[in-house]
Amino acid sequence: QLRLVESGGDLVQPGGSLRLSCAASGFTLNPLSVGWFRQAPGREREGISCISSSNSRTVYADSVKGRFTIYRDKAKNTVYLQMTDLKREDTALYYCATNVVCLLTGIKSTTATSWGQGTQVTVSS
Repeated sequence: QLRLVESGGDLVQPGGSLRLSCAASGFTLNPLSVGWFRQAPGREREGISCISSSNSRTVYADSVKGRFTIYRDKAKNTVYLQMTDLKREDTALYYCATNVVCLLTGIKSTTATSWGQGTQVTVSS
């Protein structure tokens, strides 16, 4: 069974850190581009970071640049999103997806082939 599972979401105070995981089972993430998206209530889904299929390119939305880091662990077949200096506006349901468009000009899900179920990040004091 092909599955993509996110984990690591939690309730955290402003300024805190979390690491989200996007783990694949039944297929390998390694040759695929992977993106992280988030959606807050009443807002459109936002592409916040991606890593290209060759690992040669990582892209970040301006809203998270300098605070979030995306990276891949090939041995664990997992892509991580390390989030630091979290802000209240980071509160959202976070999803990962494969085969995304990962360009310096933007992160798009129009070509995505797999999605996880999401993991909730809540930033609140």
